[in-house]
Amino acid sequence: MKAEVAKKYARVTAVGLAQIAMFAALMVVGARISIPFAPVPLTFQTVIAVLSGLLLGAKKGVLAMLVYAFMGLVGLPVFSGGGGFFYVVKPSFGYIIGFAFSAMTGGLICGKGKPSARRYLVAAVAAMAVDYIIGIAYFILVWQLTVGTGLGMAIVTYNLLYIPKDIVLCLLSGVLAKKASAAVRR
Repeated sequence: MKAEVAKKYARVTAVGLAQIAMFAALMVVGARISIPFAPVPLTFQTVIAVLSGLLLGAKKGVLAMLVYAFMGLVGLPVFSGGGGFFYVVKPSFGYIIGFAFSAMTGGLICGKGKPSARRYLVAAVAAMAVDYIIGIAYFILVWQLTVGTGLGMAIVTYNLLYIPKDIVLCLLSGVLAKKASAAVRR
């Protein structure tokens, strides 16, 4: 009996690690696939962070985003602009911090069991909002410390301009997560 429990636990752990690794890898891909857009190219990282929480749950979603952030901070070129510890002084680094909180929010709202389509949509939008709140707050802090002027226009240009795209993608991710959740749980 103990051997069966240990075998089942090891399998779940292996599956969980594979899921975490897969979403960390998807974040790398999401950073590299970009649509040229001024002043900052459009990437798919926010939606992948949201999906990690919706599909993996809060704990594994957060771990996937932390693995991604760790890889970038130790110097692997996984962020949209490369990698390295110096990235913490970039105004956009707050979004990378926000990815983990975004995944946690989405995972907590969806919770365990079989949530409704509406709950997936609410979780997706809430998770995106958390990433933006953290990202914009960090942006303001770093902008004030490094540039100091033109903050209002910078918030609009480098942050708010991207919200419509992320709302559409996050709503689509909520629909996708609802459809894919049964397969992921198996």
